[in-house]
Amino acid sequence: MLIEVLKSKIHRVTVTEANLNYIGSITIDEDLIDAASIIANEKVYIVNNNNGERFETYVIKGERGTGQICLNGAAARKCQVGDIIIIMTYAYMEFEEAKAFKPFVVFPDTKTNKIIK
Repeated sequence: MLIEVLKSKIHRVTVTEANLNYIGSITIDEDLIDAASIIANEKVYIVNNNNGERFETYVIKGERGTGQICLNGAAARKCQVGDIIIIMTYAYMEFEEAKAFKPFVVFPDTKTNKIIK
């Protein structure tokens, strides 16, 4: 039996841009996606702590070290610059594997979106 479990979480980052006229997705600083074990084009679930919106989209790599979190296309309507969001991915695993799996969780500084060490 396969079950869906949390794979990755970028907890509380600040939206730096919203680009309604782009083709869609979320652009995330490559440092953050590497730390959270997320890959380009992977589906992500986003929770907006400011307004309660929940939605899904896919990832585009942003420039490393910039702290960039940019909602693109229709997703730009769900967040405003300055909003705090949580970005999550899920994976299907066998039940026994899932019991031992530890998600990749990243805690960035909400002012800079840089990883807190």
